[in-house]
Amino acid sequence: MNGDGFGVAYYPLDTELSEDGPCLFKAITPAWNNQNLSTLAEKTKSDLVFAHVRASTYGVLSETNCHPFTYHSLCFMHNGGISNFKGIKRKLLNHIKDEYLNFIQGSTDSECAFALFLDTLDKLGYDPKKQDGDFGNVALRKAMLRTIDYIRDWTKEANKDEAHVEPSLLNFAVTDGSTVVVSRYITSKTDEAASLHFSCGSSFVETSPGEYRVERLDRNQDVIMVASEPLTFERGDWTAVPTNSILTIKKQTILLHPIIDEYYQEDPLYLRSSTLAESKGLMGSIPLAKAVEKNVPPLEREGRTRPPTAVAHIA
Repeated sequence: MNGDGFGVAYYPLDTELSEDGPCLFKAITPAWNNQNLSTLAEKTKSDLVFAHVRASTYGVLSETNCHPFTYHSLCFMHNGGISNFKGIKRKLLNHIKDEYLNFIQGSTDSECAFALFLDTLDKLGYDPKKQDGDFGNVALRKAMLRTIDYIRDWTKEANKDEAHVEPSLLNFAVTDGSTVVVSRYITSKTDEAASLHFSCGSSFVETSPGEYRVERLDRNQDVIMVASEPLTFERGDWTAVPTNSILTIKKQTILLHPIIDEYYQEDPLYLRSSTLAESKGLMGSIPLAKAVEKNVPPLEREGRTRPPTAVAHIA
């Protein structure tokens, strides 16, 4: 149960309000018990929203430790944890520029990973302070992959004398307001990473109070949603992102790339173990819907009605 606070970052439709990054709302209360969140959500419109509910692994319960984290146009969040973070924290902080070291306000491994991402993007020749964002999908993906490389190599070095260590679970998400890049990654060749799914369609239809499904009227992907766990009751609504891969969304186009390193599994039929992710509550599944009457037509079953049709009456 992720009840250790939440955060929502969204890019306003009013361009004057989005000149230097997204709007951000965080609280340490559970998301389901925050009246302000419920009220704001009903009145807010945006083309791009990042939302996170926290189950703390590192750091105390505080708003500074709640995701998403923002830096000018960039927004970042993390699901998982860095293996033996205490063993690599000094190396990570020594690696990054003072600008990004001083940016860190909380005490989580996730915010440090974001600072490392910013430093990496900077050293690739891009200015993270760029107000309009639009770094491009190639730049954000390259910075994400290099950030993962650093963490993988540093933790491997720190854990070399340990008899048994848990792998790092690095499901990162970053956006500059126009491109979204999300990783599903684990430093293991045999374990599943924390689950990750995406869904796309014309719209999300509320079939009954609190229950939704994806509606696909054509091939356009007007709505794209990425989530750790499926949010609707239809298995066909969601596609699982493969372990150790990276998903990119640019102009409503979805790209999937494998992360090829020592933990890449070449055999596509190899079945990774989900035991670790399940033990940490990081393996989602399709929710079970309420039973419905089989004799009810599909549209009516979803709470919708059919358009009226002309009926001929013969005298």
